[in-house]
Amino acid sequence: MRRHPAEELLDHDAGTSTEIDDSLADLRRINHWLGGIATTRSLVERVATRTESKDLSLLEVAAGSGDLPQTVRRQVADRNLRLDVTLLDRAVSHLRNGNRTGRVAADAFALPFPDNSFDLVSSCLFAHHLAPHQFARFIGEALRVSRHAVLINDLIRHPLHLALVYAGTPLYRSRLTRHDAPASVRQAYTVREMENLLKPVCSARFEIHRFFLFRMGVIAWKY
Repeated sequence: MRRHPAEELLDHDAGTSTEIDDSLADLRRINHWLGGIATTRSLVERVATRTESKDLSLLEVAAGSGDLPQTVRRQVADRNLRLDVTLLDRAVSHLRNGNRTGRVAADAFALPFPDNSFDLVSSCLFAHHLAPHQFARFIGEALRVSRHAVLINDLIRHPLHLALVYAGTPLYRSRLTRHDAPASVRQAYTVREMENLLKPVCSARFEIHRFFLFRMGVIAWKY
């Protein structure tokens, strides 16, 4: 199954305010039930264990409504890990959660922060939107801003994954999701492709893990 880049409607807010809100709600349910939250939580906990940290700052890029990192923040608190979350998205209209000082509207390719500003820079369902040259640019910026690692939570392209997405179509509330969900799978990267994207841009090591229902989790270490 070859990769097929495509425009996704939510990227351009190509719908009514109700359709956009429903699509963001669809994403929240997908991340909750189909492994998105669990993937990011696992990556955060791996870094915390490796660095022996009990207090981590995290910048979530392309955060959307911000529910995923905020849910992870609450969950890891159960194991005495404090996660200080800052949300960044290109569209301020997407940023619904977090306090005013923890929400930033900015370009993911030119993060408006000094070097080493956050322990972690994270993204969920963002990498598959990027062409290889854009991915390299984003990782370079994310590594610059991070102190420990960059976390990537994304889909794995596979024919069975695409079939499952189509099977779930009646459950989607928004027509944007009905268009964007299969488009996301078609343009997602395989694990081998992700390895090939990371090798030229990561000076330190990286690790890729497979998670529930065709999710991949990447930790690209700063040092």
